[in-house]
Amino acid sequence: MLIRDTVTLTFGALQSARMRTSLMLLAMAIGVASVVVLTSLGEGARRYITGEFASLGTNLLIVLPGRSETSGGSAAMLMSDTTRDLTLDDARALLRSSHIKRLAPVNVGASQLSWRERARDVPVFGSSHDLLEIRHWTMDEGKFLPPLDFDQASPVCVIGAKLRSELFGNNSAIGEWVRLGDRRFRVIGVLATEGRTVGIDVEEVIVIPVASAQSLFNEASLFRIIIEAKDRDAIKRVSEFVKRTIRDRHQGEDDITLVTQDAVLATFDKIFKSLTMTVAGIAAISLAVAGILIMNVMLVSVSQRTAEIGVLKALGASQQQIVSLFLCEAAMLSLAGALIGLLMGQGASWLIGYFFPAITMGAPLWAIFAAVGIALITGLLFGAVPARNAARLDPVLALARR
Repeated sequence: MLIRDTVTLTFGALQSARMRTSLMLLAMAIGVASVVVLTSLGEGARRYITGEFASLGTNLLIVLPGRSETSGGSAAMLMSDTTRDLTLDDARALLRSSHIKRLAPVNVGASQLSWRERARDVPVFGSSHDLLEIRHWTMDEGKFLPPLDFDQASPVCVIGAKLRSELFGNNSAIGEWVRLGDRRFRVIGVLATEGRTVGIDVEEVIVIPVASAQSLFNEASLFRIIIEAKDRDAIKRVSEFVKRTIRDRHQGEDDITLVTQDAVLATFDKIFKSLTMTVAGIAAISLAVAGILIMNVMLVSVSQRTAEIGVLKALGASQQQIVSLFLCEAAMLSLAGALIGLLMGQGASWLIGYFFPAITMGAPLWAIFAAVGIALITGLLFGAVPARNAARLDPVLALARR
């Protein structure tokens, strides 16, 4: 029996039982579509988180004051917290590294901002000129903070777009003097960036020089120091330099927490990859269910096609050829169901992406190949039992439909 004959007979058998074929195709398609959709969701969530962190800046290190550590002793001493202030002198000392591209000290607080008869409470962000480039912000109008020394105060500010709209309405904000707490500042720019930073809505923030913020809040310590390394390879060297420098300045104490952007991204990446693999495994169970359905339906098919099998064997078809015939049927069902499932899965992923545009949907290639491969293997494995039963039929009894 030629391969062409096997395919022709298989196609004819599937076409003659359209309801049975449709049910098996649907079962396999649902299994493959489940794998595609769930892995698309997992991959989309991973890309979204990665994109959100990337939008905060690249090659970043964040220095936080204080260090939490576990220690021996009684239960009351199980957690000890060592806190020492970060200062502008600490930030200035870190600029000595040739591997640091930019650095911005940060202070955060809240105060009342007023212009004429309008006033509202706003988050205040004290920082430096380099913050704009470090955080990849953009300006809607005007300019950002001037390049001042860290300890040089200046009565200038930059406000968010929403803040500009609420306070100034249709009036121009550039050049206007506003009152922040008990100080006056001149608006020199309006941020165009949307999003959040350090839990603060960028559109509602006011940015002033860090020295001005320390004076406004009567606070000498820094909230954090944001560092941008020159490249990805320099992150480790910058990290070691920061720890060594702060240790020398703080009497040998390792009293800072250093968070690298790469470490956070790597952690989220591992979490979402594991989540994607887990949901893909759960979805793959439906492929096993589809395989069982194929086996059961094909067992029924063998009992209904005993006369056909008897004729083939009477004409000289070997057991191997009968097995090949039924395995070809299982393979065609699996592949056709997998292709339909891929189309269904891609369509469902597109719909989810359409209604939730923030999530970039798209199943990874490994998931697509794995779904098709598992569908084919499942169909062949579960089709082996009916194929073997068909091959073992006695041609005389088969012709007699016994």
